[in-house]
Amino acid sequence: MGSKGEPSFRIVAADRRKAPTGRFLESFGYYDPLRKPMEIKVDEERVFHWLDRGAQVTDTVKNILKKTGTWEKWHQLSSGKAEVKPEVVFLKGESRTS
Repeated sequence: MGSKGEPSFRIVAADRRKAPTGRFLESFGYYDPLRKPMEIKVDEERVFHWLDRGAQVTDTVKNILKKTGTWEKWHQLSSGKAEVKPEVVFLKGESRTS
């Protein structure tokens, strides 16, 4: 995704045995840091599905999930503290480039 000088990223589930630029199992969101305002879209239901099956997130994806509030919801669900309804989160926030 994106073009030269204009990055945008998919949030995907991928097999760790495959190349990072190779095929992925499922795409469940995207991150566009250059858009003004910055855009993040995450399908929480699918994120929770993969985390429940033991998927490990990279530090970058963890930071993106924290920005949308998805990471905190996952911890509430996994600890059984609260009943949280997953949703599709679309965040438009401050861009990092000014």
